Amino acid sequence: QVQLVESGGGLVQSGGSLILSCTASGRMFSNSVMAWFRQAPGKEREFAAGVSWSGAITQVADSVKGRFTISRDNSKSTVYLHMLTLRHEDTAVYYCAADVNSRNYVRSSQSEYDYWGQGTQVTVSP
Repeated sequence: QVQLVESGGGLVQSGGSLILSCTASGRMFSNSVMAWFRQAPGKEREFAAGVSWSGAITQVADSVKGRFTISRDNSKSTVYLHMLTLRHEDTAVYYCAADVNSRNYVRSSQSEYDYWGQGTQVTVSP
């Protein structure tokens, strides 16, 4: 069993930055692909970024490429989403997710992920 708790969301002006954190409980964290998804109002949840178990492999959605990076610290059971140059369209609830069936293959389909956090709201003012 893995429990995920996100933090770091909030209100920020356009052009600003935020770092989201997701801390996991359970042994599977260090062997799992971790990812961030987001869901904007009225839209479906979408993949934002993912990272392999070691941190060596990352994947970032085209919509945030060059602005968002993902990293992890297995000693702290924490995965981070570093968000720069935020735009109003980045406003969404951001969810952390764990794919316990994959160590290196970062998948972008939410159906592949087994555990989810409760989400943290990020609001970017125009």
